[in-house]
Parts: sequence; C-alpha cells; structure tokens
Amino acid sequence: MSAHPISSYKKSERLFALYQCLPRSKKQALSLTELMNKYASDTDNISNQRKNLENDLFSLNQIFTDIFYSQALVRIPAWGQSISGQTARFYIEPDFSIDAINEQTVFFWEMLSNYTANYLPISFQQTLHHKLAHIRKREKVRFHQSALGQWQEHLINLPSVVQAPAIDNQVLAGIHQALLNKTQLCIVYQNKWQRQPKQRVIYPKGLVFIDNMMYLTGFNPVDEHIDDEVLLKAHRNFAVNRIKEAVVIDKPMPDWVDRDAFMLTHLHKLGKLEPTNSHEIKLVLKVQKYACQHLFERPLADNQQIERIDDNWNRVTATVANTQRLEDWLVSMSQLAMVEAPSDLRAAVRERLLSAIELYKD
Repeated sequence: MSAHPISSYKKSERLFALYQCLPRSKKQALSLTELMNKYASDTDNISNQRKNLENDLFSLNQIFTDIFYSQALVRIPAWGQSISGQTARFYIEPDFSIDAINEQTVFFWEMLSNYTANYLPISFQQTLHHKLAHIRKREKVRFHQSALGQWQEHLINLPSVVQAPAIDNQVLAGIHQALLNKTQLCIVYQNKWQRQPKQRVIYPKGLVFIDNMMYLTGFNPVDEHIDDEVLLKAHRNFAVNRIKEAVVIDKPMPDWVDRDAFMLTHLHKLGKLEPTNSHEIKLVLKVQKYACQHLFERPLADNQQIERIDDNWNRVTATVANTQRLEDWLVSMSQLAMVEAPSDLRAAVRERLLSAIELYKD
C-alpha cells in the first residue's frame, strides 16, 4: 500500500497522479486490481474505492480525448466495448506527451524547422522533425482540416539569393556547451584576410543571427576592471562558419562577463553586435518617389519622417544605427536614393558607387 494513496488527493491531483503511474507499454498494462495497490486508501470500503478508480480513469480518458484529441489512455478491451467476464487492463501510449500542442505551438515549430535548418544542431533538428511528423501522423486529418493546416497550403519559403553558409555541427555543439555551462572556449578561427587560422581563447556570450549569417559574440581574455568601457574594448564577434574547431575549456568565465552592461540586449544597444561606425546617426535621404513607397510600409526607424520635395522626390529623415548593413543597403538603392547627411556616410556611399562604375567601364 502506498504511503500517499492517490485516492486521498483532490480530483485534479488524482488524475495527474494516475497519469504518472500508468505504464507506457501494452505489455505492462495494469488491471484495476493492480492499480488499486497505488490508488486505494480505505481497505474497509474497497468496492467504493474501485468504483472511484474506474470513474477517474474514465475522466482521464475524456480529458485526453477532448483536450489533446488523442486516444492516449488505452483500455483493453477498447473503450465502449463490453468487459463483461474480462479483466480490463490500462496503459498510456508510449509516444504520448501532455505537452501543450496547439496551432500556435506547431506554427512556431514549423517556422523553427524551416528557417533555422542550417543553424540548429542535427540532434535538435531531428527532435523537431520527429515532433512534427508525430503530430501529422497522429492527427493527419484533423491537422489538415485545421486553420493552420489549411494556411500551410498557401505558404512557401523562397531562399535568400546568397544561401546560408555550412555550419560544422561539432563546432556548434561546443559553442552551445560553453554557453550553457558558462565556461571558456578555445576556438580555431579563420579570418577572411589571413591565410592560416589562429587559435584563441574567448569568453563566449551568445549567438547573433544577422540575415542568414550566425555570429558568436564574446570577449577576449582580459583582467577584470571596474570600468565597463575598458572591458568593452575586449568585445569581439566571430562568424561561426569560419570557426574550424571549438573546444570547451574546463574553466569558468570571470564574474564580470555576467554584468548587466554585457547582456546581449545592452551590447546590441551599444552597436557591438555588428560592424558599426557609431551607435546612432540622423540619416537624411533624398529618395525617388516610387522607391520611397516601401519606406512607408517598412520604416527605417520609429521616428522616421517623410516629406515631399516635388513630383519626383521625397526627403526621408530617421535616427538609425550607423552599421555596415545600412551602408550596404544605401549602395543597393543606387540611383533611387542619395544620402544628404551625415557627410561621412554620404562620402562612403559615393566612393563605393564610383568604384562600381569603374568596374563597368569598357
């Protein structure tokens, strides 16, 4: 007899405890008599206790059917069939989980599977694919009839012009381990401008996704200092696809790495997570009228303002981060936009466009 029999709990607690003690295999299915060993508390009123157990099993089956749309609680003979003269036995389907599965959750899993295929470790991808395959197999008809199932028929993912680089799964696994355990990491890194990769020790902080590239952000080893600005000078970003090897070092990172000043959100505000000349600038653009339309739909910043110059041109002003991506975008606008301010950004874009023209001269 159990020290804490299930029947002594409130009904919601009884159902959960019953779910936990039911076997996950048909071969191990338990009869009511066997379940009573864990369920009953009053040996003098065993018939009523047995009836309560039957009712709780029925209620648990009803919950699985109504909420999870699953026949997870199996009865032999099956629910609805007569058990007269037979010993009913019960078990839980081994692949069933009470994880909350709704359309929003499945949609998140789908997006995670589709858009991060090149970034997630193979083991995580396999788990994700297994979950999605299980849902479709278990509830194929219901899934396709649902709003999400119908919506998927109208979705397609077009790849980027430049595809995501290949990521070494062992490297990614090493990075994940170091981040989770808050330990130092030894990497072999191949800079674009160097012929041979170099080995270096870093204090890893997190992973940054920019378009279809992934970067490891962290710090070079440096002595602790009271001034955060001094420590920020040791901050570095590394393209994960250029890390040839990542080995976890059994040494904890110094306490200063966990300061609020070095949280990813704060590093982002400081413009440290991507190539940045200065954190913020007041950008002034002269943009061709029709090309400006997408800036109404996708503004450069919350404080963006657009004013009409004439029938062909608009002026756009916005406070933005002065990043390499901003400069690349301005160059891609070509003859459709002109930087009016700041002057150094205007000069940089002009120089790049003139260099491009030189390439196309006969």
